[in-house]
Amino acid sequence: MPFNSVNTNTGAMIALQNLNATNSELATTQNRINTGKKVASVKDNGAIWAIAQNQRATSNSLNAVKESLQRGQSTVDVAVSAGETVSDLLIQMKEKALAASDTTLDANSRVAMNDDFKSLRDQISKAVNNAEFNGANMVKGVAPTTVAAIANADGTSLITVEAQSMDLGTGALAGIGATDSIGTASMATAMIGAINTAIINVSSALSKLGTGSKSLASHLNFIMKLQDTVDAGIGNLVDADLAKESAKLQALQTKQQLGIQALSIANQSSSTLLSLFR
Repeated sequence: MPFNSVNTNTGAMIALQNLNATNSELATTQNRINTGKKVASVKDNGAIWAIAQNQRATSNSLNAVKESLQRGQSTVDVAVSAGETVSDLLIQMKEKALAASDTTLDANSRVAMNDDFKSLRDQISKAVNNAEFNGANMVKGVAPTTVAAIANADGTSLITVEAQSMDLGTGALAGIGATDSIGTASMATAMIGAINTAIINVSSALSKLGTGSKSLASHLNFIMKLQDTVDAGIGNLVDADLAKESAKLQALQTKQQLGIQALSIANQSSSTLLSLFR
């Protein structure tokens, strides 16, 4: 049964407890509005924070995956550009060789054609030597660089695009040497066959490089979508519903004002005991 006491004001104690609880909820809501997050630190929800932190690590790791794929794609695309140039040059060289295979060709014309042929031949070397991106060249020399791009956030999977040598005397152009010429009709005739083989080989090599570039581009698109999905998942875990928090803020502010009034009334109750002694 309740009783009146000047030593113990039960009503004020209850009012104070309720006001403290309201103030605590209000502080939490204000923090969510300020940060935009319902789980801004491990103190808010340790389990959810840990899950979100792990997913943030995955999302940040995917940045490195994207960079690796983009470098790989650029390296392959440079090699493809060089290969297409080599293919065009081979077609022009075949034209010169075919014309030079004519036994009725006069000496001056043969020399001119041979000079054109050698100029085209040397342009192949220039194109191949300059097909470099970030220090990697997929078409130069006996052992060109093979691209191995990181494919996942753990670095345990790679997308590999095999190198395709297009240097004179090696790989796809093994039948055409760096000093070959069409100085005679017989040399020109032999060169036609070598160039035909080289054109086929270069086309095959370009097909492989093109497929590799498409694979890198496709996986890069997937990684970008995956990162967006992971980031959205993190948001679902930790982001606050600001519309809901705003409505809650107004309700708590009203509740806080009422709590202050209730505490004030409870504190005044003991003073009514004075009237009993008048």
